[in-house]
Amino acid sequence: MRPGDEGADSNSLQNSCARPLKQTQMYAVDVTLDPDTAHDYLILSADGKQVRIGDSPQNRTDNPKRFSPVVNALGKQGFTSGRFYYEVEVSGKTEWTLGIARESIKRKVNIPRNPDSGYWTIWLRDGNQYKALADPYVLLSLKEKPERVGVFVDYGAGLVSFYDADKWNLLYSFWGVSFKEKIYPYLSPSINDDGTNSSPLILVTPNLCTK
Repeated sequence: MRPGDEGADSNSLQNSCARPLKQTQMYAVDVTLDPDTAHDYLILSADGKQVRIGDSPQNRTDNPKRFSPVVNALGKQGFTSGRFYYEVEVSGKTEWTLGIARESIKRKVNIPRNPDSGYWTIWLRDGNQYKALADPYVLLSLKEKPERVGVFVDYGAGLVSFYDADKWNLLYSFWGVSFKEKIYPYLSPSINDDGTNSSPLILVTPNLCTK
């Protein structure tokens, strides 16, 4: 059964162990960001759990894995099978992009972050404009602004789903994806925007069900 198929009321899912939530959280993984992939303006916390945009370069040594010119970073943990789930705190931000990416993505050019380029992502722009970066992009009409976004991937089934992790509302799903290589969690805190978007993206531990 797919996560979210059972359709419970979102209020009843908070602080509960509704079955779709519990099934997906079973696949929670510990994700940390890979500093070797981070754009030189990105500031990563020592534990690799937070990323924000800085005002100046960090003077990292360039390498083939590092992104430029786009302010991206990948997780250290890659996956070639199975299912996994991770959560990102996005509160206080006006722009961000997150999801997953293929290992072979082009990292030294600015390309669309859509499936044709090896990305399966959603983004926030202008504080309230949410889109799934499909082809073409899909405008997401959300009743509430997510504070945490959950990303669930079923490698074998070719499924990538995004959730409001507090309300457990499905935001968007990519179906029928043919994964043929290693994939990684992907985060971009986007530009600073004169300080209005200076908050970090934070990889957080899901509030797991205990019952």
